[in-house]
Amino acid sequence: MNTNKTVKILKEKKETILELWTTKQKAEDSYFNTDDQKEDSEDFATSFLDALSDATIEDQNSRGYDKVHEVLMGISVSRAKRGFSPRETGSYLFSFKEALLEVLSNEIEDPSILYKESLKISKIIDNMAILTFEGYIKGREDVIARQTDEITEISTPVIRVWDGVVALPIIGTLDSARTQVVMENLLQQIVETGSTIAILDISGVPAVDSLVAQHLIKTVSATRLLGAECIISGIRPEIAQIVVHLGIDLSNIITKSTLASALQTAFNMLKLEVNKKKVTYTNS
Repeated sequence: MNTNKTVKILKEKKETILELWTTKQKAEDSYFNTDDQKEDSEDFATSFLDALSDATIEDQNSRGYDKVHEVLMGISVSRAKRGFSPRETGSYLFSFKEALLEVLSNEIEDPSILYKESLKISKIIDNMAILTFEGYIKGREDVIARQTDEITEISTPVIRVWDGVVALPIIGTLDSARTQVVMENLLQQIVETGSTIAILDISGVPAVDSLVAQHLIKTVSATRLLGAECIISGIRPEIAQIVVHLGIDLSNIITKSTLASALQTAFNMLKLEVNKKKVTYTNS
């Protein structure tokens, strides 16, 4: 028995390998019924057996496995996004190795040759297992990045509080990336609503440092370029002390302690007056 015969056995037993692998996956995963999972398994098994040759079976790092690695990385990323754990994805690949070794054990009678050939296959698959963890990390990073973008978008809502007045409550830390989102959303709403006053409420910002202050100043400057005035509300006593201590100049920006106070200032700037209306109820 030589290596050429081992490669030939595995290629000829493709359907048997797929059947064994599917059975093992179903035993480990009670939800293994989706077309995606079956298609992934077929794609990987096909690419692996196509790449297997006299040369590649002797070298686990052969460039002949590049296509296999590409398919495996795609599967690992996809499984990570679908909620599979690294352990589950690793088990997925190792069950494929078990199917390969089971086929070899049924076809090779000499124990010494079986051991030698099984060791080669094990090294190849074990080397590929490292890729599943890299794929998992990439997949989870993609999920986290998408969720971060979604949370940032949700956490920066621009609200039209009155004709000509929009407000943007900021909650959480204000960094460079988020400032860009805040600025884009605010400017877009100013244009769409034709507002002349924008209120930035920072009541939900835990702390203000020089960097946060610079971000706010940039947002105010961008707002003014569109012909709108900007009011910053939510200036708490501790924030006021920090601003003074840092020597940050906000003297040319209208600041208020509460959103209600900022809204009242906006009404005054628009020459609007809000009065309570006395309502008399009569018995019918």
